[in-house]
Amino acid sequence: MSGTLLDPRLEKDTHLLGSLDTTQLLLMRNALFPWFVLVPETDEIEFYKLDPKIQVQLLDQINLLAEFIESHYPIEKMNIGLIGNMVSQLHVHLVGRNRKDICWPDVVWGVKEFKPYQPGEVEKTVEKLVQAMRERFRARPESS
Repeated sequence: MSGTLLDPRLEKDTHLLGSLDTTQLLLMRNALFPWFVLVPETDEIEFYKLDPKIQVQLLDQINLLAEFIESHYPIEKMNIGLIGNMVSQLHVHLVGRNRKDICWPDVVWGVKEFKPYQPGEVEKTVEKLVQAMRERFRARPESS
């Protein structure tokens, strides 16, 4: 697992699922959207300043996770964002969207509606990740 400490805001708002290679894989706590977050092991806060090799690795992880979301959730559009205004730690949001979601076509940030995951749902997501990504994904021993 990554040695990078997770920003307290990310920690509060997500379930830590495990790691994809050396990148932490998180799931936002709002079950209204399939909303995942990748946090690469780096002190750099800007994607364009990353070593090109790390950029390529992160892009590969983004593509792999996007394909997972597309194949496991009823989505019409994949939103991918590296904004970092509130949390400067480099992280990538991947959000599966569809016309029937609560805030379509607006952004998911700041949405007041919230639905927690039901008991066992996060663990089922981890199982699907393990099955789909094989050796690339390592589940956290106890998902929070």
